Amino acid sequence: MDESFAEFRDDSLNPAVRGFLHSPANANGDALILTHGAGSNCTAPLLVALGEAFAGRGYVVLRCDLPFRQERRTGPPFPGNAERDRAGLRNAVAAVRKNVSGRIFLGGHSYGGRQATILCASEPDLVSGLLLLSYPLHPPRKPEQLRVQHLPSLRAPSLFVHGTRDPFGSVEEMTKALHLIPAKTELMKVEGAGHDLGFKGKAERKELPGNILLRALGFFEDCLR
Repeated sequence: MDESFAEFRDDSLNPAVRGFLHSPANANGDALILTHGAGSNCTAPLLVALGEAFAGRGYVVLRCDLPFRQERRTGPPFPGNAERDRAGLRNAVAAVRKNVSGRIFLGGHSYGGRQATILCASEPDLVSGLLLLSYPLHPPRKPEQLRVQHLPSLRAPSLFVHGTRDPFGSVEEMTKALHLIPAKTELMKVEGAGHDLGFKGKAERKELPGNILLRALGFFEDCLR
């Protein structure tokens, strides 16, 4: 396993940007920013594995902690702080832009991915595309509480990776929601996986990061031709 990443922090921005930076040996000029869900942080095994996979293909990868996680090591985000978490993602893009001349992609798991979509719906030119892991379409067992209000304004090409047993939204519900997005979208199904996409505790779907990488490379290259 490649562990060529180092701690990263940029305190010149408010909120500050903190996490870990994967610097590939043969950079291709592009970058991917990854962030975490409501109950996790940027050391989540899925994010680490994806960081290693994308860095192996030449991407600079920043795994960053959202502001709520920088302020509290445990516990979920407060609903009133979502705008600050989005500001943290905007600052992460700015921090990476200081050192990357090519395209920047933004990705996130669950809550982090949702905040990325809300941010990019209001700032369509911020990034070149989105990688959304287990988008939380609605709370478990509350399918009437859909989180789709901003999707008709989303203009960034978006690849959604979703488990077929995710209680935050079925594949059928996700397919319907994606029809609201005017940008190009694609849904990558992970058979038998829940909201954690098979990365829970020490359990890992070893093949998944590589599969996501290949799907993302193909999707983004096709969209951005």
